[in-house]
Amino acid sequence: MEKAELKELLKKCEKLELTDESRKGLFGKFIKLPCGNTHYQMEGDGEPVVLVHGYATPYFIYDKIYEALLAKGYKVLRYDLLGRGLSERVKKDYTPELFATQLNELTEALLGDEKFILFGTSMGGTVTTSFCRLFPGKVKKLVLLAPAGMDSFKPPLYMHLCAAPVLGKLLFKMIGKGILVKRCAGEMINSKGEVDDFMRKFAFCAQYKGFIESTRSSLKNTIMRTDEDVKGYFAIAEQKIPTLCIWGTIDKTMPYYQIDRFKEIYPEATFVTFEGSGHIFLYDEAEKTLDVVFPFLGE
Repeated sequence: MEKAELKELLKKCEKLELTDESRKGLFGKFIKLPCGNTHYQMEGDGEPVVLVHGYATPYFIYDKIYEALLAKGYKVLRYDLLGRGLSERVKKDYTPELFATQLNELTEALLGDEKFILFGTSMGGTVTTSFCRLFPGKVKKLVLLAPAGMDSFKPPLYMHLCAAPVLGKLLFKMIGKGILVKRCAGEMINSKGEVDDFMRKFAFCAQYKGFIESTRSSLKNTIMRTDEDVKGYFAIAEQKIPTLCIWGTIDKTMPYYQIDRFKEIYPEATFVTFEGSGHIFLYDEAEKTLDVVFPFLGE
């Protein structure tokens, strides 16, 4: 991406209000849930599948997975977590419990009592396993893609600084938008030609105020809360939910070494290693990902 375009994208970050009026001209659908107004897309008539994105990139991270699942005959629901994409920026701590509540309210409203297959990528791993812990009996199968939430995770120094009570807010306000927008496609290895478009989509949603604070709060209250997060992984093991976990060996965001801890917690889960893959292989290497996912779903 040219420096001039990147500069313009950063200039627009956090400039717009996300209101009922502004939502009228935006893509997708919106539903007012008790926890907050949620942006979503749902299509298809078959077995339901719900896709939960990660820390900062909204539901477009699943573009290729979504279309492939539809083509296979599934009913597919994807949505933006609170504070992300085009969902409401609520003034609350962004905890796993908040995200699990959003997922529960959304699926009850759109799927009723139907049990469903659940996908979670990155922080979506923490969200989905927390959901399974707090709202048991709703998930038929679980697919985790480089999930966050292991208590073996060693956060880098910048995460500790940004999670600090006062300093963290100031620091994140100064550098957050630059880091998030510039690095959103940083682990795109095999789809270099799609990087600019990925960054544009990311920056479009980052225009709406509250995105930076919601991601900072999620870093502090979800990503860094691994002693609490890991309870969700013990829960899926106790509930014996059939689980597939895929991880890339050169993941810089959620490093691969964490897979060892997951194997300790739930050795009966299915684990697949992608040699030479980074953090967003579900977008970067969608076909390769689906070649593993579809057989698991069909078992």
